Amino acid sequence: MSRLHFIVLTLVFCIACFISFQPTAGAASQTAAIGIVLDGLPLTTDVPPLARNGRVYLPFRVLAEAMNITVSWDPATRTVHARDGGTALELAVGRPTAVKNGSPVPLDAPPLAAAGRTLLPLRFFGEAFGAQVQWDPATGSVRVFSPPRVIPVTGFYALGDSRTSSWEDLFDHPYPQTARGRTDLCGELALGWYSLDAGGNLLTQSTTGWRRPDGWENVLQAAEKYDLRTAMVVHVTDADGGLSRLLGDPGAVDHAVQAIAAEARQYQGINLDFEGLGWREEGAALAATRAGFTAFVTQLAERLEASGLELTLTLHAPNSAYRGYDYRALSELADRIIVMAYDYGPRPEPADRVLEAVQMAAREVPPEKLVLGISVPNETPESILTKVGIAKRCRLGGIALWRLGLLSDEMWQTLGRTIAPRPAAGPPPVQK
Repeated sequence: MSRLHFIVLTLVFCIACFISFQPTAGAASQTAAIGIVLDGLPLTTDVPPLARNGRVYLPFRVLAEAMNITVSWDPATRTVHARDGGTALELAVGRPTAVKNGSPVPLDAPPLAAAGRTLLPLRFFGEAFGAQVQWDPATGSVRVFSPPRVIPVTGFYALGDSRTSSWEDLFDHPYPQTARGRTDLCGELALGWYSLDAGGNLLTQSTTGWRRPDGWENVLQAAEKYDLRTAMVVHVTDADGGLSRLLGDPGAVDHAVQAIAAEARQYQGINLDFEGLGWREEGAALAATRAGFTAFVTQLAERLEASGLELTLTLHAPNSAYRGYDYRALSELADRIIVMAYDYGPRPEPADRVLEAVQMAAREVPPEKLVLGISVPNETPESILTKVGIAKRCRLGGIALWRLGLLSDEMWQTLGRTIAPRPAAGPPPVQK
């Protein structure tokens, strides 16, 4: 054999080996570590995912619990039972047929046992419950997108300009025309129209830019037309110490509570957005700030209870620089707490910090009472998917978007892929 022939044969052999070891869609290398990413968040497993025969296997509880799917294990028959809504699934180790809603479904990759765990074929299990499963060759990981779920969405409605109109973003028409628009996704409006001064006077014009617009009654009428709940937002910051002075003055507190309760009769609820409390405070000073805010909320909650109005608190995250909020005490008073898990510095907001904020809050507040606040200007369409994924995984009571008018069409499309339309979406759309 000539030297040239030898070199050619060697090259052919190397190319063939290289091709044979490349992962295909939905598969991975036998030796490389495989990552599993659900809605942009990595899944941690005690047993690493396994690639075998062109398929990726995963311990069955890991994905199921992350997607809030109820699972159980029958050791006698070595069968996994999984249920979510109207879907029931059974898979047995080594059995080439699954049972979905009572009907057999052939498997090209049956479950297997390895390292003391039962591993399920990832793609089949995920897609059986409506998830999308994709192989990402760039990162050597499998990306899973959970199926759309109905999640309560609160949209902050505040003044913008001709390009960032909350009205047009929501109703998809110039003011005052309406259509169903995005009301199938957004079910509540947090109307950023009010503030307070240090004397407890309720303001519809404030120095922070929060003000009630002309024609505000049209917003309430449109909300009723499309079955949108409304909450009056009372926004106050402690930038100049005005909020601290208000909370420290019993007369001003009483005056503010009475004014808020009287105005709230036009809405279904109140949303207190008192920002900046506890900055750089420690010890007794921090305790006093927390007690002052809790006392204000207590007094307001007592006034609202007889009226049947909901009370929502929009609070800085527990891992923020503003620690003047006693989450545990406030949880006993409020119907919901919106966690402002943003303004950490980097953009998009770091998912690990957002997840940490939610987990810290959930140690003090039942998860179903928590709403994840998302700052739209700090996010991208892809990162918004991750933030909604955190709300899903942690079983929160919804998300809140700051604010309507700032979402791009791509962001709305992303939300539509991960959030199912709410059951009551209002009247049919306007015919064009």
